[in-house]
Amino acid sequence: MSTAADEVRPENDKVLSTLIEQDQALIGLGKKIRVLKAIDWPQEMEATFLASYERGNPVLPEPPRRTPDLSHEMEGLKGLMARIDRGHPIGNWLFKNTWSYLTAAQMLMSVGTEQFTRCSTALYGRPDTIYPGQQSNAVDAAQDLLHISDDLVGREGVPPVPADIPAEEFAQRLRERLGPFFDKDEVKVVLDPDLPSKATAGSKSINLRSTALFSSLDLEQLTEHEAFVHTATLLNGKHQPYFKSLGLGAPRTTRAQEGLATFSEIITGAIDLNRLRRIALRVVMVERALNGADFIEIFRGFLDAGQSPVESYQSAARIFRGGDPHGRICFTKDGAYLEGVMIIYVFIRKVLQAGKAEMLPMLFAGRVTTPDVITLSPYLENGWISRAVYVPPWARNPQRVLSLMAFFTAAQRFRLDTLSLDSFIAAEEQRIDESLQTPWQ
Repeated sequence: MSTAADEVRPENDKVLSTLIEQDQALIGLGKKIRVLKAIDWPQEMEATFLASYERGNPVLPEPPRRTPDLSHEMEGLKGLMARIDRGHPIGNWLFKNTWSYLTAAQMLMSVGTEQFTRCSTALYGRPDTIYPGQQSNAVDAAQDLLHISDDLVGREGVPPVPADIPAEEFAQRLRERLGPFFDKDEVKVVLDPDLPSKATAGSKSINLRSTALFSSLDLEQLTEHEAFVHTATLLNGKHQPYFKSLGLGAPRTTRAQEGLATFSEIITGAIDLNRLRRIALRVVMVERALNGADFIEIFRGFLDAGQSPVESYQSAARIFRGGDPHGRICFTKDGAYLEGVMIIYVFIRKVLQAGKAEMLPMLFAGRVTTPDVITLSPYLENGWISRAVYVPPWARNPQRVLSLMAFFTAAQRFRLDTLSLDSFIAAEEQRIDESLQTPWQ
């Protein structure tokens, strides 16, 4: 397999031009495959379901089954995969991205069927998967997080942060955060009354639901998660000199992308315990849906965990969009957030442990996976891949990341289940009593 040093040779200009042509072909085909837009439920379904719930007789939602015709794109993707040289590192990276678009297209053409779930798990994983060399899965980690947070403060002890900031005022505050960071591009904050979620990110704008109310914590979370990761990586990909598909966001990059965005919240202190619990709870609910729980059971699961009826509906709808509200057929993307953040955490630890801190900003060079960082980093040397234009402050300083990781790893030695508040008093008094039993010299 060739190396970055080999690519510097003039005779390999043809290799570069071929890879660029294939990259452009992928962009032309991939940009037509828009997963979330294709499977989102109509907003009016929320009011219909909640009305039936309030009457005491919740009725399973009946989402429209939309199956776009992507057969032309699928044929084009198959042809592209046949032309790509997987023996070249960048060729293999392009092949994997093309495969992920092909899988996503097959998923969208299989809405409501078992094939939909098979494609979804191929792209986003299953929360109950145990990887080689490991003993636990994402569901285990999610349940640990829920139990640990219960032990830390108790569910009733997590006070909600009031969401009382109107969207227009919140948008202005967000604009003030984005301007100094995105100094080479214009990133707008757009209000949209029909947005299914409270916020989404693109390369040109952060979109907010104009009817939503936001909290002060939302400002920190959206800045770190949506703007400094999702928008930044899209723009960094578009600023790449040759391989512009880094700014497209192949479906296979979702797990790492959401993991990086969530890790960014954690490492900067922008996340709160309620949000962390929501992320963990979604993992548990994805597993239940895969095992046969229907929409109403999943809705009640969120409700029993402390979410409001509106939040519970929206959380359950995320899992069943594109699937079957009767259960087993569902969209597994929500299981990827926690698994993704665990992968990013372990990857960053191994990168720093190996003395390769220079690889850390490569996570932001475009929409990439952790294997992509390893594959593409050597090409920084010859300019085939450029360094990220926008990197969050925390990722510019590996020492900050190292210090936090070192501290929390060491702190895991101490057991909380054997302690109570009275233990602090008892420990101090024991130390004093033991001292008094020793005669002073």
